[in-house]
Amino acid sequence: MAKKKKINSGDMPFLAHVGVLRKHILRSLVAICIGACFIGYKMHFVMDKIILGPVQKDFISFKIMNAIAKLWGSDEAFIMPEHFPIQVRRVFEQLNTAFYVAMVGGLIIAFPYVIYEMWKFISPGLKPNEKKNSLAFFISTYCLFITGCCFGYFLVTPLTMHFGYFFNLSETIKVNIDLSSYISILLQTVLGMGLVFLLPVIVYALTAVGILTPKFLKTYRRHALIIILILAGFITPGDIPSMLVASCPLYLLYEASILVSAVVYKRNQNDNDKKVTT
Repeated sequence: MAKKKKINSGDMPFLAHVGVLRKHILRSLVAICIGACFIGYKMHFVMDKIILGPVQKDFISFKIMNAIAKLWGSDEAFIMPEHFPIQVRRVFEQLNTAFYVAMVGGLIIAFPYVIYEMWKFISPGLKPNEKKNSLAFFISTYCLFITGCCFGYFLVTPLTMHFGYFFNLSETIKVNIDLSSYISILLQTVLGMGLVFLLPVIVYALTAVGILTPKFLKTYRRHALIIILILAGFITPGDIPSMLVASCPLYLLYEASILVSAVVYKRNQNDNDKKVTT
């Protein structure tokens, strides 16, 4: 019996690649839907402990910041009300919020599997050394994204909501925050910080293909600072304290990106020199 020839993905026609990609996308979507169903099943816990966590008086970030304030001899600086005033004014606002939270939560849960499916799609066409580098690339992407989300959730969001709640123009103004407004601020901050934390990965990829150089990043460092402040304003609701808190790690990431670019640029130069000598 004749053995079946194993088809190399590099020799596959374009439509065959599209068919393979469709399978990976479908499996990723199924994983996201399963994660969304799990979030929906635990929706009360997710809302009370996770989504509404940053506005609870016993939130871990407030405890740590108050403990630091006491070490410096100050009273508790971050005190939230016993019941944060979140209201609903539209009939299906809670239903729409539940669906939105379930889908975003499902994406976050399934994100490692989505990255794995992406890697499975591109890995057959890579060399052994490239496979190793691409896997490290995807793992770094996931770790940086989660780090950014945690920074937005545990630091930027609590400070934003604390400032927004206690900023008072008049004693006659009653604070009642719409659920949709709160969810929008939370997800905008968390997901926004997760995406901008991918800056070193983006710089790595652009430097590897020869678009960016460390000299370019160093030359336009001052311009980058202005862009970082504008970007922090888009990620946060726009108040100055939250914008400054968000911009500090972004600038540190920019400096780290310069180092990443320098390493990749030097490696590319060495590879080009080897090719010339051979």
